[in-house]
Amino acid sequence: MRRLLDSGCACAKVSSLTHRCVLADLALELTNVTKRFGAFTAVNDLSFALRRGRILGYLGPNGAGKTTSIRMMLGILLPDEGSVRILGGEATSQRARIGYLPEERGLYKRMRADESIAYIASLKGMPRADAMKKARALLEQYGLGKFARARIEGLSKGMAQKVQLLSAIAHDPDFIILDEPFSGLDPVNQKEVEDTIRALAQGGMTILFSTHTMQHAERLADQLVVMARGRKLFDGNLDEARRLLPRRAHIGADADLSFLASLPDVASVQPPNGKDSNWTIDLKEGAEGRDLLAQCFDRRVPLSHFDVAPPSLQDVFVSLIERDRA
Repeated sequence: MRRLLDSGCACAKVSSLTHRCVLADLALELTNVTKRFGAFTAVNDLSFALRRGRILGYLGPNGAGKTTSIRMMLGILLPDEGSVRILGGEATSQRARIGYLPEERGLYKRMRADESIAYIASLKGMPRADAMKKARALLEQYGLGKFARARIEGLSKGMAQKVQLLSAIAHDPDFIILDEPFSGLDPVNQKEVEDTIRALAQGGMTILFSTHTMQHAERLADQLVVMARGRKLFDGNLDEARRLLPRRAHIGADADLSFLASLPDVASVQPPNGKDSNWTIDLKEGAEGRDLLAQCFDRRVPLSHFDVAPPSLQDVFVSLIERDRA
């Protein structure tokens, strides 16, 4: 009996230690979070967690509840139900350890670039001299060293965006929240912001970013959370998201390929349209599409294009939103 009791105690201690280790590894944990504004529920029973050192793509259409939930992560709003924990503590007590890039840009146009960064860092508790030194080092590191003394109003939109991003990280936060960091940027500047986010993650920072552009999430995110109407529709990685839909084939041919609809692995066949010059064949779950090519060869159909690929994140996102609306 004593052995059984000792064994039970040991198992309980191991379980408790494991639980504490898991919690210590989390940068963000939302548990059954609900936020209402009068009769309107902006966030409804939201739960997900983000491990330290990872990048989370936070996705959803307008009105999904992303901004409201981000404000709860920052401690600006308090949940009506549930809890938000940041870096192991209450959100309101961890503000100095969080960097934040708001969707509404807020740089003072008459300030110099280095002053703008140093000012935000000093608000987070960094001594003024250290903040200015760090601001100039960051500008140099990210290719804006010669613009350190330039006023914000004289910078391009892309450069100003990068200055604001550097303002969010100048105080060396452990966790960064970026709300629509690619909004309004041209493709070149979008790539530069992507590279910056990737470099920050490689340096050990944990990052949550919201976006309406699925390609950024595909390239950057270790974890994806999709929201709609205040509720979580998906939480997982890119491969898990793609498995929500079957694979799709695109075949270029002048011939009629509607005969492929009779194959057991085919769910639907769509002819070319104004957007796509290829035939589009949706496969059933688990199908690889090898029979498609074999059937075309057997019928001596000349092909100009053939590919079978998993669905894009855009396809998955649209499917999730449409199902939710339905």
